[in-house]
Amino acid sequence: MGGQIILSHGSDSGPDATKVSVLAAFAESLGWTTQRPDYRSDDLPGYAGAVDPRVNRLLAAIDALDTPPVLVGSSMGAFVSGLASLQRPVAGLFLLATPSEIPGYRQAFDLSPGVPTLLYHGWQDDVCPPEGIIAFASRRRLPLLMVDDDHRLGDSVERIVEQFGLFLTQLAPSA
Repeated sequence: MGGQIILSHGSDSGPDATKVSVLAAFAESLGWTTQRPDYRSDDLPGYAGAVDPRVNRLLAAIDALDTPPVLVGSSMGAFVSGLASLQRPVAGLFLLATPSEIPGYRQAFDLSPGVPTLLYHGWQDDVCPPEGIIAFASRRRLPLLMVDDDHRLGDSVERIVEQFGLFLTQLAPSA
């Protein structure tokens, strides 16, 4: 197994956040190369103002690689990972607590059709209500794992790692 993974943290967070750190360490133990862009300066203009700078930072990271990466994102990181997949080839999308829209941003959440994707979301998410991502997954017929957790998915980290391992294994022949 192996390949490149870019993990994008959420707003009000950083590249050393729990979920992206745990997932990066797990992927590295399987032979993947990981990077975690630091979007904190991009987040200063607020949620809607952070999207384009974050997407641009992520696109630059993708452009620096030799092969299409797997994109992993949490919350705002998931949102920009999906949008980046519309502009660059990616090997897969593993997205946590994905907002279906960012208030004030010109575009709703979207991702490139045909990219292997897993959406993971908490039923109790009061930051990114689940109804939006449920509707998106339904329209696109995408796998969506709903768990009894909140936006931070703090009670689900072990299950997220398990699902991530299964997801990466499915990508292994093409990665």
